[in-house]
Amino acid sequence: MQLAVFGGTFDPPHNGHLALCLYARELLALNRLVISVSNNPLKESPRSSDRDRVQMAELLAETVNRTGAIAEVCSWEVNRAYPSYTIDLVTYLEEIYSSSNITLLIGEDNYRSFRHWKSWEELIRRCNIVVFGRETVDGAGAEAASLEKLHEQKFHRIDFNLPLSSTDIRDRIASDQDCSQQIPETIWRYIVDEGLYRSTEE
Repeated sequence: MQLAVFGGTFDPPHNGHLALCLYARELLALNRLVISVSNNPLKESPRSSDRDRVQMAELLAETVNRTGAIAEVCSWEVNRAYPSYTIDLVTYLEEIYSSSNITLLIGEDNYRSFRHWKSWEELIRRCNIVVFGRETVDGAGAEAASLEKLHEQKFHRIDFNLPLSSTDIRDRIASDQDCSQQIPETIWRYIVDEGLYRSTEE
């Protein structure tokens, strides 16, 4: 079974996340894609609740599954009472799916900070890692590029230059801007209905 995991805070999920899932399904011939909602210890705390982020991730999975049912949401990380790391998630998924062949899907930003991840060397040993990012690596990514060169048998890069940011989207929504073109329709409707990311200032 070709099993891949795509982790993130999904605060909120946007069209870049959707495109990555669809690209991965087609290019990697996936049988199952696990969308794992997490609280990234390397980033600031999410703006929306765990419940809202899991619900939006479920809507993302539903959108992916309209053209082929492979995606499912895992809330194991956010349900833990203490910080979770990708290495813990991999161990959990290996047990659940009886698989030792897991592919990690990561974006350019996570790729560049990969050496800061807990047990990153063990992740390289245990997983295949697909990086969705820009082919041209500038000076800021030199360290990450050297990492890929050292472990090129475990890293595979897919050109994916879709500059969308959850942070920018949250800021735009707080400023009462329409982001319906950057977010899948059902997720945008959920954000509007629940009043997420709106400024609390009068």
